[in-house]
Amino acid sequence: MLQAGSMAALAGCKGPLSTLDPSGPAAASIATMWWVMLIGAGVLFLLLMTLFIQVVRRPGWGSSVSPTRWIVMGGLVLPAVVLLPLLAYGLVVGERLLALPGSAPPQRIEAVAQQWTWTFRYPERGGIETRNVLLLPAGTPVDMVVTSKDVIHAFWVPRFAGKIDAVPGKVNRLRIQANEPGRYEGTCDEFCGTGHARMRFVIIVHRPEDFSAALTQATTAPEAKQ
Repeated sequence: MLQAGSMAALAGCKGPLSTLDPSGPAAASIATMWWVMLIGAGVLFLLLMTLFIQVVRRPGWGSSVSPTRWIVMGGLVLPAVVLLPLLAYGLVVGERLLALPGSAPPQRIEAVAQQWTWTFRYPERGGIETRNVLLLPAGTPVDMVVTSKDVIHAFWVPRFAGKIDAVPGKVNRLRIQANEPGRYEGTCDEFCGTGHARMRFVIIVHRPEDFSAALTQATTAPEAKQ
């Protein structure tokens, strides 16, 4: 039973929308942070369970400690020993994931959300557009400029980076990078109406030298015009 449960849990770490199967530097940082947070939470859980077991096995254990001291040590100091380092680590990693203004700007792709499709525009490639198909060059950072025409959506490619909201009248920016050529999946991660479940898109990553030709060819493909 335990083995079956473990296998089921591990199966959830794979798949086209798994954040624990990264294929980009930002996603790798997020996955590492997830594991660090999980370990930290496990350490805190074990510390609390140790205290609980001591109380159950040895009635009266700790009765010499005043209630105030229990509250301060158990409710403030003990969690802080684990949570504060995790908070600091999360802030540092989160800062590294941002597309900071001072960094060299990579190429830009515009993502426009609308119930229930995604339109991707390539302004540096003559304004070419694809529908529900995003093309990327491998090993190259890309700034996704995300907005919406109607309601709030969210652009998310779990294997490349975190998600970012697509808000009407506002432009948000997310830097992503794919390590290897291949076919990936992305989705809207914000409930946006009755068609939300089918608001997915495909990402096709090409070698940098094949990217221009692939983009030209993709604009004539049926799935790019859906």
